[in-house]
Amino acid sequence: MIKKWEFYSSDEKLVDDICNRYNLNKVIGKIIVNRNVIKDEDVRIFINPTRDDFYDPFLFKEMDIAVERIIKAINNKEKILIYGDYDVDGITSTTVLKKYLLDRGIMVDTYIPNRLHEGYGLNKSAIEKIKEKGIDLIITVDCGISAIDEIEYVKSLGMDIIVTDHHEVGEKLPNAIAVIDAKRKDNTYPFRSLAGVVFKLIQAISIKLDIKPEEYLKYLDLVCVGTIADIVPLEGENRTIAKLGLMLIKVTKNLGLRELIKSSGYKEIDSNTISFGVAPRINASGRMGHEEEALNLFLANNLESALEITKELNDYNTLRQSTEKNIYEEVVQKIEKNNLDENDSIVVGGNNWHHGVIGIVSSKVTDKYYKPSILLSFEDDIAKGSGRSIPGFDLYESLTKCDDLLEKYGGHAMAVGLTLKKENFEKFKERFNKIAKESNIKELKPIIYIDEELKLKDINMDLIKSLSILEPFGESNKVPLFLIKNLKIDSIRALSEGRHLKLTLRDENFVINAIGFDIGFLAEEYRIGDKIDIVGTLEINSFNGFSSIQINVKDIRKSY
Repeated sequence: MIKKWEFYSSDEKLVDDICNRYNLNKVIGKIIVNRNVIKDEDVRIFINPTRDDFYDPFLFKEMDIAVERIIKAINNKEKILIYGDYDVDGITSTTVLKKYLLDRGIMVDTYIPNRLHEGYGLNKSAIEKIKEKGIDLIITVDCGISAIDEIEYVKSLGMDIIVTDHHEVGEKLPNAIAVIDAKRKDNTYPFRSLAGVVFKLIQAISIKLDIKPEEYLKYLDLVCVGTIADIVPLEGENRTIAKLGLMLIKVTKNLGLRELIKSSGYKEIDSNTISFGVAPRINASGRMGHEEEALNLFLANNLESALEITKELNDYNTLRQSTEKNIYEEVVQKIEKNNLDENDSIVVGGNNWHHGVIGIVSSKVTDKYYKPSILLSFEDDIAKGSGRSIPGFDLYESLTKCDDLLEKYGGHAMAVGLTLKKENFEKFKERFNKIAKESNIKELKPIIYIDEELKLKDINMDLIKSLSILEPFGESNKVPLFLIKNLKIDSIRALSEGRHLKLTLRDENFVINAIGFDIGFLAEEYRIGDKIDIVGTLEINSFNGFSSIQINVKDIRKSY
């Protein structure tokens, strides 16, 4: 798939102004402007946020009502239950609220639904179990905003419920005591994309009870993990949480988090450590149907327990990886055998594929073929699965046009879940592909956005170290990409059985090493002596105590 290379459009005068005011080099100033961080205060917070940069939590609609009801429960020693979710954000948010309330001297119960048997969010069976425990107040975290009927059921059983969530709001708000969500249509909170809603809740309780800030700020490590793992935009208050939280993670007192990071093998603690080391292990617990283990890890109060659960999470992650690999290989085989990659979309079904990993496999299929994909697992007469899309094709909207063939579906433009009868599979496949064809899928090309063009002679350790001011990287603040032209190939070979690409590149007397992951096939397309242009990230490769600069290659073209 040929990718389109595009530069950001940035105002050079604005770049110079920011560089002068904040004593930054031109490359850093340009990247900041490329991220659309241009107002003076926004630049200051982007570079150096402080605890004073958090917004007033009472700017949330109904935050005052929620706080008042929780304080009443605390004072009256009512039974509180936190209803969470099985993903990283749900697990960390549940942990934070439980620990905070325990510190206030109130016993609090938790409920995390099982991904494989219950699915996401509130369900009536769980609500009935909660009622049997004699619970007075339920507080949802990372769920509840769309649970209209379920919340009515909670009320009918005589329990109160507060919703804290950050997902999109439907036409109607649930009829809870209070609904805390920055995506409410009547929202008054300054930052709509906030993930750490529970953090704002404990901040608000602390303000109301005149509790010192350290009592809620100490949880920024876990809030940071949930924020980065949830792939929300790392801008505004999310960035402040992530940047300050990463500092706290380096000295975290949470035994479970500390042991999980150690076991992941990451030496540096940054957003990569969270995204690729910590998050997959927590998510694997939920994906494989053992959601309580991840929660117990973060609640662990002795080292022996933390080590034991960490080992279990690593085992679940290994199992998840092998399950995912097997399904992916089976899916690719079906695609290649039946030439499904020639279609405008890819719809594949298979017997008894694991529901916990089918979405990840769909994402990999979409990445490989750059087409929307839907994978469905056949179980008896039902087909249930997940889909992932590409920019420019609204997956959810497409499913609305197949409504009559589906039993249920949900999601958004880029990711969906769906269920249909097995007998409707071929009809659905045909109609979905027709919709994709009418959307001109084949005209949609992946775009690589380039931050700056560099010469090889300009790349040095000082430049790479200066990029750390831009961390943490993530959604809306991607790792900067640079274009370097007219490089001569001194050496080229494939690694890891042809998967990866290893290069040595030269521009006159300047030489640099480069690595390209999952593009090993290009070793057959280029030869020593060829002149190429490359787009990639800059990094320091440390090996055997020796550090050198290398380019992590994202795309290559022949120079013209």
